[in-house]
Amino acid sequence: MVDERETEEKQEALIPADLSLDPEALNRRPALGLSSKLLLLTILFVMISEILIFVPSISKFRVDWLTRKVELAEVAALIYTKSTSELMDDALDAELLERLDVQTLALRSEGQRRLLAMVDMPGQITRDDDIRAMTPGQSILAAFDTLLFGKGRTIRVTDATKEDSGIIELVFDETPLRDAMLSFSVNILLLSLVISVITAGLVYLSLRALLVRPIVRLMRNMANFTSSPEDANAVMQPSGRKDEIGMTEEQLSNMEVILSKTLQKQRRLADLGLAVSKINHDLRNILASAQLFSDRLSMLEDPTVQRVVPKIMSALDRAVDYSGAVMSYGKAQEAPPEKRLLLLRQVGEEVGDFLDLTENSKVEYQIHVPEDFEIFADPGQLFRVLMNLCRNAAQVMQNETEEAVICRLEIRARVAGNETVIEVSDTGPGVPEMAKKTLFMPFQGSMRKGGTGLGLAISAEIVRAHGGTIRLLDRTPGAHFEIRLPNSVKPGRSVEHGFLSHRNGQ
Repeated sequence: MVDERETEEKQEALIPADLSLDPEALNRRPALGLSSKLLLLTILFVMISEILIFVPSISKFRVDWLTRKVELAEVAALIYTKSTSELMDDALDAELLERLDVQTLALRSEGQRRLLAMVDMPGQITRDDDIRAMTPGQSILAAFDTLLFGKGRTIRVTDATKEDSGIIELVFDETPLRDAMLSFSVNILLLSLVISVITAGLVYLSLRALLVRPIVRLMRNMANFTSSPEDANAVMQPSGRKDEIGMTEEQLSNMEVILSKTLQKQRRLADLGLAVSKINHDLRNILASAQLFSDRLSMLEDPTVQRVVPKIMSALDRAVDYSGAVMSYGKAQEAPPEKRLLLLRQVGEEVGDFLDLTENSKVEYQIHVPEDFEIFADPGQLFRVLMNLCRNAAQVMQNETEEAVICRLEIRARVAGNETVIEVSDTGPGVPEMAKKTLFMPFQGSMRKGGTGLGLAISAEIVRAHGGTIRLLDRTPGAHFEIRLPNSVKPGRSVEHGFLSHRNGQ
């Protein structure tokens, strides 16, 4: 009953009782979702772009504003230079200065400066700009200087006339220029906001349709699959998109199909383990009774009985040991090997006796191993490995009906460096191609009808526990298995020359 409880605990450990997620987590919205982040980032980036555009724009606006003012002043200067003194009076000067919104108007030509008009009390000049000599960088700095400090300030601006006949010089209050620049900046800001909102809205709707909704669909599918992984309807159904989202849906669908099949297989294995443990519990009791009957048979003086009973008792002892080993395999691991120094040939002969491979057997059994060939391994576990390999080969060849077909089973051994190499070969039909991929997997590597596929899986586990490897060699005809075990102890002297042939019983 202890074994059954252990297997049931293993079954529960393999398959969690509750794979469901918190249902409220599916309906809970994040504090700041992906769509909201995309919207805010789009607005931010558009605003940054507009700021980068605003800097040269405001500089150009200031230069254009000053250029237009200079052009108007040039017209007024032309009137002053072409008119007679009787035509121009103080009233006209005041009106022109008021229309131009300047405090002084002067013209430089031929090295002389001529003051054309001036108000009674011009302001103190605090900034002097020569439009002709200003670089783009200076224009940008001058624009921000006007925005920050231009209110109530008086500046002087000079520029060449269109025909380069002279230089116009203006002195005026910078406040109107600053007000115009502020109005332009506000308009640019409002326009940028409108563009940002429209752009962000379009990006938001596009990304939500292209990315966010498919991601949410993937999330909900994963949650539903986690809740019921064995439900075929919970598997992701790809939308047929050809982009990265579609590829992700296909990969997720394939993964869920594999996981669903794997989980179903694990459930079957767990159920099988529980059934085996129950059968094993009763089988051990039956074997114990058979051992008692064998002890009674050994008391008979019949020569045939005396010759057969030891083999029966040996077989029953091994059956009892294997019954315990079944539970070890049910716990997903073999018992740690208790290595001893063995004579490999003697182990091979015991395998032949156990499988009844006598001289009268249809299968010719040969052990090409020297008498004193030594190997460092667990006696019982090495016997099980060789027995599983030899039994599979013998059972296949014993079903052969053609008398002319050679049925031979051979065991060879040699030393290669610091490893002992054992080969088990037969002349049977070989291993089918479909079985090679799952040859050492439990319940999948069977090569004959009615087989469980456990023999090779157990053999592979035992070999790995010894620190070695087992593989199927690519040779024909028949099947050829190679076992490599590390030499922890130096083998006997007769193995120095590789393969040595000795016929069993000769």
